[in-house]
Formats: sequence, structure tokens, C-alpha cells
Amino acid sequence: MRDFEFENSTKVIFGRGCVRKHLPEFLSHYGKRVLLSYGGGSIKKNGIYDEVTEILTSSGKEITEFSGIMPNPTYAKVMEGAELAHNNNIDLILAVGGGSVMDCSKAVSLAARYNGDAWNDFWRHQGTVDFTPIPVCIVVTASGTGSEVNGEGVITNEETKEKLGRDYHACNAKLSLMDPVYTFSLPKRQMISGGFDSLSHMMEIYFGAPDEPNVSDDLNEALMRGVIRDLRASIKDPEDYTARSNLMWESTMAENRIIKMGKSTDFECHMMEHQLGAYTNCNHGEGLSVLHPVYYRHIYKDGLNKFCQFAEHVWEISPDGKTKEQLALSGIDALADFIREIGMPTTLHEIGIDESCDLKKIADSCEINRGGYRELTHAEILDIFRECL
Repeated sequence: MRDFEFENSTKVIFGRGCVRKHLPEFLSHYGKRVLLSYGGGSIKKNGIYDEVTEILTSSGKEITEFSGIMPNPTYAKVMEGAELAHNNNIDLILAVGGGSVMDCSKAVSLAARYNGDAWNDFWRHQGTVDFTPIPVCIVVTASGTGSEVNGEGVITNEETKEKLGRDYHACNAKLSLMDPVYTFSLPKRQMISGGFDSLSHMMEIYFGAPDEPNVSDDLNEALMRGVIRDLRASIKDPEDYTARSNLMWESTMAENRIIKMGKSTDFECHMMEHQLGAYTNCNHGEGLSVLHPVYYRHIYKDGLNKFCQFAEHVWEISPDGKTKEQLALSGIDALADFIREIGMPTTLHEIGIDESCDLKKIADSCEINRGGYRELTHAEILDIFRECL
């Protein structure tokens, strides 16, 4: 394995009833003024809002609400939250939701205590956080991004058409409360999309050096097999607690930095999807499901041994009677078959992107990731987009 440093400061409490049991004690360590951040209002329909606000009120907290966080949170929304937090002297941000709410809330925690150009200094460029962001606590209601255990915020700047993510350890949540039951009310499409996003994270970490046996890849293979198993079970029975709790923890394990240790990681699919999202606001997980098989057919020869390992160890495909290229392609085919099996889209047309979209402009705006088996050119990214139509 390559040399690495590991740090994760987020405390996680996982299980049924963990919010009511543990949130009051956590709140006692922070001041009175809480920014309650959430999305489009689903937590008001499923009862989570009432439970959380009752806990806050009983704990003597003053609540400032920051609602309406959208699926692809914008920098304008971040600055709206930062102004609310600054003007109300917020002591703690309580983020209740899925990845978009988490990302936006962590970005707010940073921007609210920074006097400069936060976009330029922390998103367009990797910055240095030499101050203390507002503490964040997360109540997870949708799994997939793993944002509950890292400092990353993926934010879209609508003016510049950039969707960028940065991971700052100082923005890690102090506590993440994870009750799998809170995810039961998710629409099926959202549950599947989140599960595939988890699988995407795992694959993008996996398909990079080293190719020698290493602990990170061993753990990752087990996680990928788990997501495949648990997505199938969750689709069959959305209230299968075992499957849903496994999906929740698998998502966390993908992005708590553990399986990245000693690895060169390839997040080119995410870079491509981010820019598709910046221009079209498409669903993140669905954009990834369209891109992955096509992208992998472009690069598999450059990482042939790892793609063969993927076929054997994740999809349990026998190498007997196959050349290495045939085995590698069979693993990619198995991934494509799984995407169809779980009802995810396989073309850009299915997610509302057609020939009228300026795919060249989007391709030219994509960041080139240098951690994978081969660096793409912008021309090749355009080829991939066109093949995905």
C-alpha cells in the first residue's frame, strides 16, 4: 500500500431510535442558537421534523429555519444560509436530510465564518481552513453520498456552470445520527439512485493503483458485493431493516476515507456527471448509471488486471475459457445488466438530455481526473457523452 495519513473526526451513532436517545445530550454542549437546515419539506410529512423540533425546543434551543435546499445545492443557496447563520449568531447547524442537505450545511458552516470569496477560495481552488467553521450535527434521512462522515460539499455555481466538490476536515460533522428507519419513507427511485451512488463511489476508488493485493481493495470488494445484494433486497422489500441498515452503513464506509487509504482514486465519472448536472440539473445517481459502463469500456485495457479482478471478485464470473479482455468486459457487462435490473437509466435521453444540449461545451468544462488508469481528453469525454445518448 502507498503511504497515507488517516483522520476522521465525526462521531457516528447508528440504530433505531438514536435521534431521540442521543441528540438531547449532544445539544447540551452547544449554545442556544441552532440553524435547522432541511430540503423540500418531506421531513414535515414523515414526522421527522416534528420529532427534531420537539427535541430542540425541549433542550431550550432557539431555532432558525433554513429550508428549501435543492437536490443539487447551489452556491446562491449556500450564501443564503451563510447570511442567516451570520445574522442570527448561530452556534450549531443541525442538518436533517440526505447528501444535498449535508453538503449545503457544511458549506454554510464554512462560508458563514469567512469574509472573502468563499467560492473562489474554497471551491474553485483547494483552500486552507485556518479558522473554525460553525459546528455541524447531521440527522441522516437518505443514504448514498456518505457525506455524513466527511468534510465534502458538492456545490453548483449556476453563474459559472461549475459543480465542484471539496473535502475539508474542519467541516466534518461533529456527530452523525443514523437511524435506518428514517430512510423508509424515501421514494423508491431516490433509494435506488442513492444506492447506486454508493456503488459508484466504491468503483471510482477501486479502479486505481495499486494493483497489488491491498487492504483497501479487499474491503471495497466486500462493500460492492454488499451494495448489490442489499439494493436487490431493498427493491423487493423497501422496509427490510437488515438490507436498509446495510445500505446505510455501506454508503458511510465508502466515503469515510477508510477504503481510500493507500489508493490512487479515479473520480472521472463524477467529474463528468457533475458538469452534466451543472448544465442540466439531472439526477446525480442516474447520470452516473448512464456514464459508468460506457466510460469503463473506454479505459478497461489500461487497467486490465483490476477489471478482471472486478469481474471475478465482485460479480463472481469464472475466468475459465476467457481471455483477459473477455473477462474484463464480462464484468462491465454485468454492471450494465445490474443497472438495467434495478431500473436505473442507461441513456442520456432517459434523463432528459438530448442532441439539443451543447455536449461539447459540457465536455470541455469537465475537470480531468489524474488518479485513474488513464487521463481522458476532452474530445474523448465528448465521445463518451455522444455514445451515452
